[in-house]
This record gives sequence, C-alpha cells and structure tokens, in this order.
Amino acid sequence: MAKKGSRVQVILECTEHKTSGMPGTSRYISVKNKKNTPERLELKKYNSILKKVTVHKEIK
Repeated sequence: MAKKGSRVQVILECTEHKTSGMPGTSRYISVKNKKNTPERLELKKYNSILKKVTVHKEIK
C-alpha cells in the first residue's frame, strides 16, 4: 500500500496563452511537496502553441 505523503500532483497552466486569444491551452502536470511550498507553484515551461518559454502557474 502506498504512503499518504505530503507530495501532491498539480496542474500548471500558461498565463500568456489566455491573453493571446489563440485556441487551445498549454498545461503541464508536476508534483510538489505541500509542506515545503504551501503557496502556488510558478515555473517557466515551453509553450508549443506560442513556440516560446512562458510562465506557467498552478491552477486548482
């Protein structure tokens, strides 16, 4: 049986893509530790639709 730890799966969504008006979304799945980082995660990831690296924020 798996341990119930403080690591949870989070979805990261592109912030620039929403404002661009282009169809589709750029999302990534990542894992974070809730105890060490209680705030929302922000990472720079590649957006294949915009073809550049953009900031992706955690969504709930």
